[in-house]
Amino acid sequence: MTPDSAVAEPTAGEYLTRWLSHVRGRVRAKTYDGYEGLIRLYALPGIGEVCLGGLGPLDLQDLYGDLLAPGRRLSGGTVRNLHLVLAQAFAQAHRWGLVEQNPMAGVQPPRPRRPERPLIDHSMASRILGASRGTLVELPVAMAVATGMRRGEILALRWADLDPGRTVAYVRRSLQTARGDLRFEEPKTPRSRRAVALPRFLLPYLDRQRRAQATRRGACPSWVEGDLVVDRGDGGPVNPDTLSSGWYRIRRKAGLSGVRFHDLRHAHATLMLVKGIHPKVVSERLGHATVGITLDLYSHVLPSMQTEAAQAFDDLFPASAASA
Repeated sequence: MTPDSAVAEPTAGEYLTRWLSHVRGRVRAKTYDGYEGLIRLYALPGIGEVCLGGLGPLDLQDLYGDLLAPGRRLSGGTVRNLHLVLAQAFAQAHRWGLVEQNPMAGVQPPRPRRPERPLIDHSMASRILGASRGTLVELPVAMAVATGMRRGEILALRWADLDPGRTVAYVRRSLQTARGDLRFEEPKTPRSRRAVALPRFLLPYLDRQRRAQATRRGACPSWVEGDLVVDRGDGGPVNPDTLSSGWYRIRRKAGLSGVRFHDLRHAHATLMLVKGIHPKVVSERLGHATVGITLDLYSHVLPSMQTEAAQAFDDLFPASAASA
């Protein structure tokens, strides 16, 4: 889209629709689906009929206020995500010369409020592993707890992505669903493409899966040769939503209400930090872009480590030495 091709005096809705067409080929399908849904559900009904050139910060601030009204039951996180999408869209409109001033200037999104995550300690992690034993989600659950890999990364992992001794997993892709279609995609960031050392704890899980797949392959004429470590029973990929549904059944059985499959990734990070593993190493295992992200996400774990830090100093300088 260029200024010359733009319709004279387009409405904000017309512009946002055309901006979505422009951005569609520049982002992942799942990301585009998120953009499109936020704009269609929340932006177009509120500001779609406003002339683009007449759109101002107060129009957008009023939109956020309406969306956050008690009767809407919309979370601040959703409105904040909408703000981030609109910021991209209208910054592009300004760069294209469609508006003299960016209408997002001065607009304030809702303050972020980080949801409280369940603190999964060693005891709860053992309970989770026990509850999943013998189920279809046993291996994905064990891998999430033991490696911190994301759901899509686990489901996209191939046997060829493991080293011969099964001591390292190379994360090279992720399984995503967009508009009902499954697709393998490159990792979202360079740091997401990584090598994750596997603990020996995982070997029995992997061995059982390898033997089970060999048995199923021989009995299934329509076996799909995808080399996947985790498969749906016929060698094909497991839909990420199917994995989550299986996990929800396990968590109900184990009385783990509120614990999402993604929280198993958080459990791995928490357990590693509490055991004294350096945050830099934990960050690399998780595939975070920076160690700062890791420290920010898991700052709730660090206060529990303060006592250990003080004790370590006392070990270096005993009280008796100070009083001598």
